[in-house]
Amino acid sequence: MASLNKVMLMGNLTRDPEVRALPSGMSICKFGIAVNRNFTTKDGEKREETTFVDIDAFGRQAEVIAKYMSKGRPIFVEGRLKLDEWEDKTSGQKRSKLGVTLENFQFMGGRGDDDGSGGGGGYSQSSPPPRSTGRSSTPAHDDVDDDVPF
Repeated sequence: MASLNKVMLMGNLTRDPEVRALPSGMSICKFGIAVNRNFTTKDGEKREETTFVDIDAFGRQAEVIAKYMSKGRPIFVEGRLKLDEWEDKTSGQKRSKLGVTLENFQFMGGRGDDDGSGGGGGYSQSSPPPRSTGRSSTPAHDDVDDDVPF
């Protein structure tokens, strides 16, 4: 049976990225984004629903995100869903959390765009256009270009 695990999200960072090194020496960056959905109810009432998603990035991508992103900045991420399961130390109950492991990303908005409105290009008029690597990075290998992608 075929299967597919692919997620594409665009939203704003809910907190500053946290970067640390794994025992192997590889960098891991943890951050969260808020993804908004606007809709109209069957009664005609306009509503907004926000989903908060935790994301893990690895390697060079983790370092770039930690260096250039901060709370409120917009980002587009591609990745895969990952279910983390553990036992609560205090209650002994099994717990789980669904998150995203980042495979690729794109900065949104311009360099000075702190209002989170996005601008699509991830660069300002005075900088060169972004370079697309067309490659993904996972904890197994890290092949992101050294250039900043905006």
